[in-house]
Amino acid sequence: MSVAWVRAQLRDAFGRWGLPRLARVDNGYPWGSKGDLPTDLALWLIGLGVPVWWNDPRRPQQNGVVERSQGTAKRWAEPHTAASPEALQARLDELDALQRGQYPYRQQQSRLQWFATLAHSGRAYRAADEAGQWQWERVAAHLAVYCVSRKVDQKGQISVYNRNHYVGVKHRQRVVEVMFDAERCQWVVADEHGHILKEIVAEEVRAERILALEVTCRR
Repeated sequence: MSVAWVRAQLRDAFGRWGLPRLARVDNGYPWGSKGDLPTDLALWLIGLGVPVWWNDPRRPQQNGVVERSQGTAKRWAEPHTAASPEALQARLDELDALQRGQYPYRQQQSRLQWFATLAHSGRAYRAADEAGQWQWERVAAHLAVYCVSRKVDQKGQISVYNRNHYVGVKHRQRVVEVMFDAERCQWVVADEHGHILKEIVAEEVRAERILALEVTCRR
């Protein structure tokens, strides 16, 4: 599944249920990042006003409701018996509607009846209006809290979002800290004592790159 496909599914869900107040995610694709910085999809969500909360690695119980829901779907739908992915999806849709809308949950009410306020978050979303809702300033404020380590290579470079930036040959093999200056949209590279070694324009996280899901991809 491509990141663009995942975003399309999220847009469909938001159009039906409204924007969530929080997205709780795991560390697998497309949410996890070996570089310790938020992924393209996470930055897009943050710009929409949906904070992202990453579970601790290898702790699926932190999102137990979702994990249990997936287990129920697997037991009920029996994926191994489906003739095709399309047939499986149709079966999942049917059983999801049954479990949420008809199956008794408490006091003979379905989950949708018992949790009626979850039918919509109250935060309206339309894909056509996304440009007016999305704000780069939210992304900048989020990135400003990060401080990630990088090791300068033999050429004096570090990698940020899969792009090499020159820090200086004299710093090779040195571990440096990389922070984000939200006001100037720059990466600030500092040594272990906090002395600034380099300031680099953060082209990777420009609004147009985030919206195109090209933060981690070279053009």
